[in-house]
Amino acid sequence: QVQLVESGGGLVQAGGSLRLSCAASGRAISTYAMGWFRQAPGKEREFVASISRIGISTDYADSVKGRFIISRDNAKNMMYLQMNSLKPEDTAVYYCAAAPWTTVQAMGVRASRSYDYWGQGTQVTVSS
Repeated sequence: QVQLVESGGGLVQAGGSLRLSCAASGRAISTYAMGWFRQAPGKEREFVASISRIGISTDYADSVKGRFIISRDNAKNMMYLQMNSLKPEDTAVYYCAAAPWTTVQAMGVRASRSYDYWGQGTQVTVSS
């Protein structure tokens, strides 16, 4: 079992930055692909970014590409999402998730069903 806890959310003005953190416990995350998803009110959960087991490969949703940076520190069992140039449409609850590597190879890093473990989420609100 992997327990995930997000932090770093908050209220920020458009154009500002936030850095989300995801702390993992229970197991080392080095064997898992990791991802960030978000869910805005009235909308389905959507993929934001993912990172491979040792951080060589990353993937981003088009809506955040060039503004968000995903990273991980396996030694600390942590994952991060640096969010820059934030827009009001980035307002959502952000979730971190962990997926077995064999699963993402089969179903892809963007599919939420690939991920076995989820955090409770952290709210990000961007004001205009």
